[in-house]
Amino acid sequence: PLRFTEGSALLYLYRPATLRRDLSDDLARRLLAEAGYDGGSCGRCVATLIRRFRQGADFPHEIGLFLGYPPEDVAGFMTHRGKNCKCVGCWRVYENEDQAQKTFALYRKCTGIYCQQLAKGTNIERLTVAG
Repeated sequence: PLRFTEGSALLYLYRPATLRRDLSDDLARRLLAEAGYDGGSCGRCVATLIRRFRQGADFPHEIGLFLGYPPEDVAGFMTHRGKNCKCVGCWRVYENEDQAQKTFALYRKCTGIYCQQLAKGTNIERLTVAG
């Protein structure tokens, strides 16, 4: 759990190998260091993210790095404070709009397929895929 509020909890589920890969990007490491992360293991980075969530009222902007967003778009969001982006989908895009549009289309397609399967009664364990 990242944060508890009255009657709810915000959960963060992730694949450790994928997170390790994402956080090993040079720009991602720099952004995390600037936000006060010690750059150690992914487990320590997640612990720092939890601490930042519980200390503040807002979402820490670096969360995009933990969600697989391109580091350059996370940096752009932080620099431009959410304004002046090229497009908006699952995140605000500041750099590679063409690639982001392809990713958004893939996510929409996958979401549609998963929603259809859930509506047919397929359980969540069956829909979970390996990394």
